[in-house]
This record gives sequence, structure tokens and C-alpha cells, in this order.
Amino acid sequence: MVAHSIPTPSDNWINRVLQRSRVEPAYGAFVTLLIGFVVLPIVFGLDKFTNVLANWEGYLAPWLVNLLPFSAHTAMLIVGIVEIVAGIMVAIKPRYAAYVVALWLAGIIINLLTYSGFYDIALRDFGLLVAALALAQLARSYDPRRSNKANAEDRLR
Repeated sequence: MVAHSIPTPSDNWINRVLQRSRVEPAYGAFVTLLIGFVVLPIVFGLDKFTNVLANWEGYLAPWLVNLLPFSAHTAMLIVGIVEIVAGIMVAIKPRYAAYVVALWLAGIIINLLTYSGFYDIALRDFGLLVAALALAQLARSYDPRRSNKANAEDRLR
């Protein structure tokens, strides 16, 4: 008698995603960007509360801190919440949320460009902005939560 493991729905889903990613490179790029833009904002957002990865307050331009009605620490806690929400939004609706992330990154880039010494990080964040825009474009075709009618309409265009 041979024991067989019963596949779970999540195993089948993961296998389908991996197989499709191997066969269809653009889909693989979509999945990679989707995972990255869900996980990383949530991780960095959570870190705003612990400062394990960096002292995030040090990245705020002094002119911006002077404009705030609260401390830089409070600002970073708000940023953390926004980043966590952004990661969740990308998980739910990447087609639209990726544009929100791109705008958020644009704001971060402006902050960094106005604060001497952070140009390298601003350049990195510009690369992330471009990747967020690529995710938004790929999500037009691969967002799994889109209706069949919307997918059919896109194919006709």
C-alpha cells in the first residue's frame, strides 16, 4: 500500500503560478514584482516602529521636519502605517495600487533630493518607482482579481 499525500488548494495554486511563470516570462515578472511590492513595503513599514534596519528619522529632510506639527518620530510612525497599507493595497488591487506606490516613492525621492548626502538612495528609489510603474502595466493583463469581462475587453483593445 502506497501512501499518497492529498494536495492542498494552496499547493496547486503555487504550482500553477510557478509553472505559468516558467512558461510565460511576463507573468513571472508580474509575480516577482507583485511579491516584492507587497512584502517589502510591509516589512519597511513595520520597521518604522522598531528601527532595526535603519534610523528612519535620519532620512527626513530638515526643512520637512520643520514644517511638521509633530516630531520626526511621529512622522515616521505615520510613514510606517502608510507603507503597510500600501503593501496591503498592492496585494488586493495591484493594477491601481502600484500607481499609489509610485506616487509615494516620488514623494520620498523629492525629500531625499532636498537633503544633501542621500542622492544614491534617491536614485535607488527612482528605480523602485520605475518598477512600480512596470507592475501597474503588467497588472493590466495579469491582475487575477479582474473579471472575465474586463479581461475580454482588454484583449479587444
